[in-house]
Amino acid sequence: MILTYLGQETFKIQFGDLTIALNPPSKDSSFKTGKFGADVVLQSIIHEDMNGGKDYSYGEREPFVISGPGEYETKGVFVRGVEGESNYDGEKRINTIYSFTVDGISMLFLGAQSGPLPTTISEIIDTVDLLFIPIGGNGVYDAKEAYKIAMNLEPKIIVPMHFKDVKDDSLKAFLKEASETSVEPLDKLTIKRKDVEGKEGEVVVLIPQS
Repeated sequence: MILTYLGQETFKIQFGDLTIALNPPSKDSSFKTGKFGADVVLQSIIHEDMNGGKDYSYGEREPFVISGPGEYETKGVFVRGVEGESNYDGEKRINTIYSFTVDGISMLFLGAQSGPLPTTISEIIDTVDLLFIPIGGNGVYDAKEAYKIAMNLEPKIIVPMHFKDVKDDSLKAFLKEASETSVEPLDKLTIKRKDVEGKEGEVVVLIPQS
């Protein structure tokens, strides 16, 4: 599985012929990412910065867009979502937290979450191999909140998101909270099931590629 960070909260996940996009911006957003086709799109909130899934078609194939709580199965991927909350862009919104598994790696995508985790999150997770968590504040978790939440979830690997670049103060603050100030940022993460075994809260920083 190959994981690429495209900035803000947008990720491209590739496994064989399958491509999954997380919170891609729409054409109306000021955030721009390299265009690519996706088979499955997960959108956590209704906002132009994170709900551009319909724009990620390619050829005659249209992405299966998931944009709310519930259970979904497509392209061999089972996705479960529960309702959280966000104050992104200064407005209270429903934020869907998603759990899904690719190549035996269980992932939890918190999206633009800003409040306490919903009690229903226990219904969609057992163990968390890879956690995507926002750290930038301004309507989502700030660095201190994010690290506390991450530790409560006990993931094997933590992937911070919602920061501008690797020099961003919010990223520096998060790494300081995690005592991981020597982390070497990566252009992309290539990972297999065996790579997560034995890890406990390891932080992986991906360089925004947009």
